[in-house]
Amino acid sequence: MNALYLLDSYMQSFEATVVSASGNRITLDRTAFYPRSGGQPDDLGSLFRGDEEFKVEQVEAEGEIIHVLDRDGLVPGEAVSGKIDWERRYRFMRCHSACHVLSAVIFQETGAKITGNQIDAARSRVDFSLESFDKARMSEYVEKANCIVREDRPVTTRILPRSEALEIPDLVRLAMDVPDREEIRVVEIEGVDRQACGGTHVERTGEIGKIKMLKAENKGKSNRRVYFTLED
Repeated sequence: MNALYLLDSYMQSFEATVVSASGNRITLDRTAFYPRSGGQPDDLGSLFRGDEEFKVEQVEAEGEIIHVLDRDGLVPGEAVSGKIDWERRYRFMRCHSACHVLSAVIFQETGAKITGNQIDAARSRVDFSLESFDKARMSEYVEKANCIVREDRPVTTRILPRSEALEIPDLVRLAMDVPDREEIRVVEIEGVDRQACGGTHVERTGEIGKIKMLKAENKGKSNRRVYFTLED
């Protein structure tokens, strides 16, 4: 599998070969760089040809993973080493896992389907479909999520055949389709949540830190939004 982050979210560096190059847009035979997808921002970092550095300014998923560099110069067949901006990536891993914990609590308490999320270093958000909206209750849900965080539950990922993955009831609770792929990556927080997800996550909920709600608001007839940040 050439998307190394699917198997190891903690991989910070790797070796690869340039497959194609169109100016400053290149593809590799394998990469640990996460492309912008599913509400999670893309990774930043660098590729090195020997001691020569090419900064990775953007990572896109267009059927294949495209690395947009600060300049051209790499050509197909060249060996490169990659290095992820780890501090940034790890923050997004914590935020993404926090989204899963919080969305699981909201679903368990209200039956609301999650309609989307957006991860950011400063603040993240979870959108969900719910007719009635009680901000005081939302604070209770955040505290329940923090209880799960403090329990330091394991977070695991598995890649399953589509037919097997679709037998998991929790995967169909989202207000969106399960990806149309032969294999589905499932992220599980022990005893709490199982979701089809291609993002990067921490290995234990204790790594998340404290979830702090910043704002809860209505975004339409039945669309609700909760903004949160993380405290160490």
